[in-house]
Amino acid sequence: MTEFRGLMREHFGPHRAASVAHDHVFSALEGRTADQALHQGENPRTVWFAVCDSFDVPDTLRYGLPD
Repeated sequence: MTEFRGLMREHFGPHRAASVAHDHVFSALEGRTADQALHQGENPRTVWFAVCDSFDVPDTLRYGLPD
């Protein structure tokens, strides 16, 4: 979960990350937001991949935070 939040902040910035997680509905998450999916027990990696696919996140972030 910590890495998911870090990846969101890295890609979207600290303010937009929270908004995307709370407000954007993902079809890959069965019509749920990232926050809803996580709250309902979805694997953070699955949620992150849905974000990546929807927002064209670069491969440099897709598989984790840079070292």
